[in-house]
Amino acid sequence: MPALNLPYLQSEFSGVIAGSGDELLICFHGFGESASRFTCMEPALGNIFTIVALDMPFHGHTTWNEGRDVEREDLEALIKKILERFGKQRFSLMGYSMGGRLVMCIVERMAALINHVVLLAPDGLKDNPWHMIATQTRLGNRVFLYNTHRPALFFRLLSIGRKWKLLNESVYKFALHRMDSLKKRRLVYDVWTNMRKMMPSRRRCKKMMARYDVDTVMLFGRFDRIIPPVLGERFADGSFPCKIVILDTGHQLLTESAGFIIRKNLRN
Repeated sequence: MPALNLPYLQSEFSGVIAGSGDELLICFHGFGESASRFTCMEPALGNIFTIVALDMPFHGHTTWNEGRDVEREDLEALIKKILERFGKQRFSLMGYSMGGRLVMCIVERMAALINHVVLLAPDGLKDNPWHMIATQTRLGNRVFLYNTHRPALFFRLLSIGRKWKLLNESVYKFALHRMDSLKKRRLVYDVWTNMRKMMPSRRRCKKMMARYDVDTVMLFGRFDRIIPPVLGERFADGSFPCKIVILDTGHQLLTESAGFIIRKNLRN
């Protein structure tokens, strides 16, 4: 699978290239994953799209050396560099989980150039108060860093939330898995903090997709308790062109079979 190396300012983004189609599909992965997860889409979509997937900061081999948070302007500049490299004027987007939030931020700024948007269990469809406190307030971010290295209070609160049924079992296990080692906790802290400005306006995103008639496909897992289908059903309110497909699965949606479902639902 061809590798992608994309210099940007003082940083360098890594990624993968798959497929040989005439259209360009730029993909953004979920938390703790990498660009290579999108190679499963090649059998279904590789003759339609050239698939370019990027590793985000703190993932894969990407190095972020800017000494600041990632901004929307950085995403737009990266897209423009990819368009220039592949000689394209227009593009499509795919985002899974955390990557869906990044896709929505790009849509806000570049909808006029976008053909298709595919969102798979996308983050960003609902405000997360814990994320807001931990990343958007100085005190909250300091407490977040403290708990990264001294997690006893976090685990206690997690257990209390489970006991009082403030957290369902899936969310409890998901959070525990993400935070059960210092390395994992540090990744959560670094990614959440570095990406804290990547919070899309859902209203503006829908407005731009409607204005430029952006074909949108959303996939959800029927048994996903992290990002349940109801969030997509609320978002797809009929104001923009969108199809929702609900699969008999959980949160993990990056599979070869999902690629064929996406292909079937893309507008010709």
